[in-house]
Amino acid sequence: MRVRAPELRGRRWLNTGGAAPDLRGKIVLLDFWTFCCVNCLHVLDELRPVEEEFADVLVVVGVHSPKFAHERDPAAVDGAVERYGVHHPVLDDPDLAMWDVYAARAWPTLAVVDPEGYVVAQMAGEGHAHGLAVLIRELVAEHTAKGTLRRGDGPYVAPPPPSTALRFPGKVVAVPGGFLVSDTAHHQLVLVDAEFTEVRRFGTGARGFRDGSAPEFSEPQGLAVLPAEVAAEVGYDVVVADSVNHALRGLRLAGGHVRTVAGTGSPLRERVEPGGTAAELSTPWDVAWWRGRIVVAMAGWHQLWTFSPVSGELAVLAGTTTEGLRDGPVTDAFFAQPSGLAAAGDTLWIADAETSAVRALDLDATPQVSTAVGLGLFDFGFRDGPARDALLQHPLGVGVLPDGSIAVADTYNGAVRRIAGGQVTTLAQSLAEPSDVLVDGETLVVVESAAHRLVRLPIPAGALVDAGAHTVRRPRTDLAAGPVALTIAFTPPTGQHLDTRFGDPTVLTVGASPSSLLVEGGGTAPGLVRSLVLAPGEGVLSVSVAAAACDEGDAVFAACHRYQQDWGVPVRVVAGEGPAELVLDLRAVDGR
Repeated sequence: MRVRAPELRGRRWLNTGGAAPDLRGKIVLLDFWTFCCVNCLHVLDELRPVEEEFADVLVVVGVHSPKFAHERDPAAVDGAVERYGVHHPVLDDPDLAMWDVYAARAWPTLAVVDPEGYVVAQMAGEGHAHGLAVLIRELVAEHTAKGTLRRGDGPYVAPPPPSTALRFPGKVVAVPGGFLVSDTAHHQLVLVDAEFTEVRRFGTGARGFRDGSAPEFSEPQGLAVLPAEVAAEVGYDVVVADSVNHALRGLRLAGGHVRTVAGTGSPLRERVEPGGTAAELSTPWDVAWWRGRIVVAMAGWHQLWTFSPVSGELAVLAGTTTEGLRDGPVTDAFFAQPSGLAAAGDTLWIADAETSAVRALDLDATPQVSTAVGLGLFDFGFRDGPARDALLQHPLGVGVLPDGSIAVADTYNGAVRRIAGGQVTTLAQSLAEPSDVLVDGETLVVVESAAHRLVRLPIPAGALVDAGAHTVRRPRTDLAAGPVALTIAFTPPTGQHLDTRFGDPTVLTVGASPSSLLVEGGGTAPGLVRSLVLAPGEGVLSVSVAAAACDEGDAVFAACHRYQQDWGVPVRVVAGEGPAELVLDLRAVDGR
């Protein structure tokens, strides 16, 4: 049955001059996103060539449906649209009204509406660009023949260009004579003196991926200075986490020469276990020198990796790639967008953004991950006190204070927090999305990202704050206790198929929080269908899936395309009530 697309309504429109866009006769791609979500940022970049190819027939509409309380702030949404180079209309959906109407279950979710106003496809996760292009070509042919397709320019209206010296800076490190800061939205690195006066820029300012003396970056973030003896051996001084290029770059400060030292420019599309390696990276967000290697906060793959500048070796250090909060051995731990790193002896501190947590990796006989502050993917707030009860909101940076305590850039609370002796206090408030902290003598250098500047703060004793707790408002799915059939709906695009000649090309991972909710059916195995047994209670069902579909034909080396998504589905399991089936759309297409 054909389903008419619900009318788009929200608080306001961005990138349209304030008016609701005219979408009649256009193919419309709705992108349900939230700016905290690294997978959503991946999709923004995947869609850029699709938007360019079909500019006269396709309108992408970003529906911003927030996870965190801060993401409801209109100014924060405005900033995110600019920060991430969103060049299509955006509907501000602060109460998730459109999210609910379109039955979205995960960030990101995509829905395709044909020129007659009917929903023809819905899909979740990454890797859909090729399949979308195939579907759009089919819709263009069909509706050109029917006379229902309207060609011409889209409704995008560019906002006035900003003018600040820095634009959404990300991270900062100390270098001889001053500091080096990643000027993220300008796609540059900036050397400043001790008073934050600009000395030199590295990078042309164009978004790109080019080495040499006129380098190009794409949203650079983390920075790590190499020890002098290592820098002399490898020929560069600073390792740069070039996030959107999925690469590590090496910068020579004296001459400004840049070279790529890890990554291919393409995102990683396979799960790599601790101890394993791959040539590709996935949104490296921060880097730190620790125990003779660079540690990489691989935000896009929810892991920690290491990189040896001397040998070039890459290896997974910790994390299973499942998004969540779970402590234990590095082979079993879950992270969720690790985005900030700080080393202190044998302990590595991690700002784990999506769980609003600060984690620690300790090199004992068996390296272990533990949580200092944080409860999970959907619990956050602004609360000081005992660390077991304290709350943060999407922290992006950590630093080690002179007394060994930990400073936290509590980004979405606009604060700098302190963890010491099992207690959390607040050092500073009313900051604009602080994204990094750096100790400089008796002061803290703070990257105040949304204010486009560095600020210097004294290190005070701290004050207690309790501004309350929040839980992500998402519709709860009722399920029956006992046997439940889990199905991942996946229809390969026209011209592709699931190629089983070399084994099942799908991987499905299921878990739950609390773990007692899932009696049977957990773990990782091939397939898109799983029989679960659930116990009564409430919690979150975690489902991760990857599927590879290959181009049609008999060639052994036919091109394959990877589709993937993680869901965290809030559920209520009741004995004798609720459905005994859960269907999640990876790629569901109406009759195509």
